[in-house]
Amino acid sequence: MKPLSQEPGPIGVFDSGYGGLTILNAIRQLMPQYDFIYLGDNARAPYGTRSFDVVYEFTRQAVIRLFEMGCHLVILGCNTASAKALRTIQQTDLPVIDPQRRVLGIIRPTAEVIGQLTNSRHVGVLATEGTIRSRSYNLEIAKQHPDIMVTGLACPMWVPLVENKEADSPGADYFVKKRLDQLMMLDPQIDAVILGCTHYPLLMEKIVRHIHPGVRIVPQGEYVAESLRDYLERHPEMERKCHQGGRVHYLTTESTERFEEGAWVFLREKVQVEHIDL
Repeated sequence: MKPLSQEPGPIGVFDSGYGGLTILNAIRQLMPQYDFIYLGDNARAPYGTRSFDVVYEFTRQAVIRLFEMGCHLVILGCNTASAKALRTIQQTDLPVIDPQRRVLGIIRPTAEVIGQLTNSRHVGVLATEGTIRSRSYNLEIAKQHPDIMVTGLACPMWVPLVENKEADSPGADYFVKKRLDQLMMLDPQIDAVILGCTHYPLLMEKIVRHIHPGVRIVPQGEYVAESLRDYLERHPEMERKCHQGGRVHYLTTESTERFEEGAWVFLREKVQVEHIDL
C-alpha cells in the first residue's frame, strides 16, 4: 500500500458498476462545489450474487485505491457493498489503514428517514438478491424504527433491463408490474417502497405507473446526498479535507469505451474515463 497523503483530496464514490452514478449525480446536484472520484469495478460486476467474503475483498481493494488517490472520505454507492463490506471495513480495516479516514454506506440514510415517509408503518424494499438476503435494510430500519415492518423482495431482472437499455421498452412493464404486485401481495399494508438498488431509479417512470395507489416510492439518492451534507456540517475536520473544485474524475476496471456508453444511460452526459486495475 502506498503512503497516504494528508492533503485535501476528492470525495470517493465506489460502485461495482454503473448504478452508483445515480448516487453521485444526486450528491453533485446538492454539493456541486466538491471534487469527486467515481470508481466503477465494472470488470467484476455484478456483486449482487457474490459471497460476503468476495464482496468485502473487492470493496476493500477499491477503498484502498481511492485512499491512495487522495480521498479522505469514500461513499460506497453500492447497496451490495454497503450490506456486505461496510461494517468490516469500518471496524477492522480503517483503524489499521488510517483511523482519520472514513467510509460511509448508502443503506443507513434511507433507513433513518423512512420513519417520516410511512403512515402504516409497513415498508417494502426492492433490491438485488444479495441485498435482500443480507437483510441489511431490515436490520438498519429496526435499529432506527423498531415499530416498522419491512418486507423485502429481490428483482433479478431489473438491473439487466437498465444495463441493456431496455428500461423504456414495453417488455420492462411486465417485469416491473410483476414484482410490484408480488410485493403488495406479501403485505397489502405497505405504503412506502424503498428502491434498494441504485439502478432502479432509471425504471422510475414504470414503477410509478404500476405501483398501487397511495404507495410512496423512495429512491436513495436524495437522502444519501442530504445525509452526506449533514455529515460534513457535523464534522468540519473532514469537510476541510474534501477539496472544492467542482471536478469529477471517472475510473473503471472495464474498457473505457464501454463505461462511457453505460454512463450515458445513467447521467445523460458524455464523460471521460480512465482505466484502472485493482
